[in-house]
Amino acid sequence: MRDVLGRSVTIARPPRAVLLAEGFQLLALAVAHPDPVPLLVGRGGDLRRLDAALDNGFRQRFPALAKVPEITSAVGQGFSLERALSLLPDLVILSAWQMNAAEMRGNVEQLDKAGIRVVVADTFLRPLDELVPSVRLLGQVFGQEARAEAFAGFHEARRQAVLDRLRAAPAAEAPAALLTAFPGRWNCCWVAGRDGAGEALTLLGARNVGLPFLPGPSGAQLSLEQVLTAAPDIFIGTGARLDDQGGSGGGDSGGGEGLQLGTGVGAAEARDSLRHLLEQPGYRSLPEAARRRACGLWNPVFGSPVAIAAIEAMARWLHPTLFADLDPAATLAEINRRFTPVPFDGTYWTELPAG
Repeated sequence: MRDVLGRSVTIARPPRAVLLAEGFQLLALAVAHPDPVPLLVGRGGDLRRLDAALDNGFRQRFPALAKVPEITSAVGQGFSLERALSLLPDLVILSAWQMNAAEMRGNVEQLDKAGIRVVVADTFLRPLDELVPSVRLLGQVFGQEARAEAFAGFHEARRQAVLDRLRAAPAAEAPAALLTAFPGRWNCCWVAGRDGAGEALTLLGARNVGLPFLPGPSGAQLSLEQVLTAAPDIFIGTGARLDDQGGSGGGDSGGGEGLQLGTGVGAAEARDSLRHLLEQPGYRSLPEAARRRACGLWNPVFGSPVAIAAIEAMARWLHPTLFADLDPAATLAEINRRFTPVPFDGTYWTELPAG
């Protein structure tokens, strides 16, 4: 088989001792495998930092997860090769972003010499393109191809339905969108580029107003003046209920809580956090059009099984007339019913009422 980086990997027998180098990968693994926790000998600690309520849901559904050691303590943290070897895995699942470090490439060579197979999935760098291939990959690894394909087919069919409608619609001016990470929590403004969450803007035919100011395809910090110059007519912020003790994954703290989104967050709480954000210094300076069309997304949503529901929510925001009949909440309910052992029970997107 080939992983998402095109590496050829041979797995002679089903893995029985698995190390998740990034804990967030548990969300994709749980879609592909009906009972993944007994296989785990270690995992990253990032899921608990990004969404403690969701992590707790997994612990309640799979009590043995409490005994699985966490090999990292913060989002975006590398792991110790010695620690990994001590856990005696027969398979390590890495995330694509981890392979960008020269140290990790050396670690992979050492793991290979120890007879430990390594596969690379991706739910972060290019989540819209690689989430489904990652689920399919994990289905292959664990002999759960039919289960993985059921989710992949559902996701792809709904995504294609959105794209087909966009292509069939009369040509119109692309909405000018600003997509920024953790507004109100990090100092303004970490703006999405072409990759990561920025893929969604391109997919849905929006004009990413941050691109002319960015040095490359990835997101970067822009000044408030640059953001205002861009004159967006829709504002989309991402947020989460983060565990500050574990770190927020980067950026400078703006001293606020920012957008509250994720598992266990009520709809009113999420909406109120967005309203409060727009009252803060700086965000009050956004163009009136963007303030009227202000929306929020759970920050890691596109790397999760909820991704297709979030795409539908964004389609409604960006093209409200064309996609008025889409019901992303119903899509989320179907994902919970058919594909996830732990339901996504919370608020993963929000918007202010029109008017």
